[in-house]
Amino acid sequence: MWKWLHPYAKPEAAYRLCAKLQPWFVILALLCLAAGTVWGLAFAPADYQQGDSFRIIYIHVPAAIWSMGVYMSMAIAAFIGLVWQVKLSDMAASAMAPIGAVYTFIALITGAVWGKPMWGAWWVWDARLTSELILLFLYLGVIALYHAFDDQKTAAKAAGILAIVGVINLPIIHFSVEWWNTLHQGATITKFAKPSISNDMLWPLLLNIFGFAFLFAALAMIRTRNEIISKESHRPWVIQLATSKMLGGQ
Repeated sequence: MWKWLHPYAKPEAAYRLCAKLQPWFVILALLCLAAGTVWGLAFAPADYQQGDSFRIIYIHVPAAIWSMGVYMSMAIAAFIGLVWQVKLSDMAASAMAPIGAVYTFIALITGAVWGKPMWGAWWVWDARLTSELILLFLYLGVIALYHAFDDQKTAAKAAGILAIVGVINLPIIHFSVEWWNTLHQGATITKFAKPSISNDMLWPLLLNIFGFAFLFAALAMIRTRNEIISKESHRPWVIQLATSKMLGGQ
């Protein structure tokens, strides 16, 4: 397996692989998000307590789940970059950070919109909300560190250390509703033995969760390709690629 993966640690091979896979993930993301959103907003039954206001769950929950998922992916890439000095991993981690920050921002905004009719306030210093806000600050810190140094290796090392240390916040977000007495509702879809959500509501939610995952993959590939071109602009293969595109556009 490692022999198969090893060639893709090279920026050129990774660039070409992302170019092949990217359209498929874009298609999967569009299909899942379109089906899940239309199903959830138009056809899923209203909640017996929250009425139609619960439908924001189809945006809020996928964004919240993948705000953590993207961070873990970024931290793993940063760890590989720090330990094994794989330059491509640092590029991938840098590419993921803004995507995760946007997902976290969406989760916070939709959570506030959902919280207003349920709790009577746009924001409360609930344990989960606060730890999710800290996650946004961690993303912003990682992004800032990637751009704070002229030396790329120093920037990647500083940002990677922060990303790895910040992983400690993920279990706090996940278990906050169990560790503390909070306003935020407990687990729903993760209780596989007996999920506290009906199948009519669950399936469109699952579609959107997969849709957000595919969208993350597609955006990460696009941004990683841009990072590769930016960092490897002096390489002969990049110059050749740029030349061929210029000639092809004439």
